Amino acid sequence: MQIKDQVQTIIDVRTPAEFSRGHVEGSINIPLQDLPVRLEDIKTFAPPILLCCASGNRSAQATAYLQKNGVPCENGGSWMEINQFIHQE
Repeated sequence: MQIKDQVQTIIDVRTPAEFSRGHVEGSINIPLQDLPVRLEDIKTFAPPILLCCASGNRSAQATAYLQKNGVPCENGGSWMEINQFIHQE
């Protein structure tokens, strides 16, 4: 089974400017600093939730924060790596 068959929601925690320069198709842009104000929205997203950013550092922080607040999620690392996996045949 491919990652695209497993993941329901991808959240990209980079800034809107970074996101606009490239992102995983269908991903949702919620910058890291906006997670606390969007927490209740995020709790309604279809699991499993995969988080990404440029390198995996911000998405690791986001994963820790969301898991601490009861959101089942995983750190996917770099958005470019996720994009590559999704488009593999």
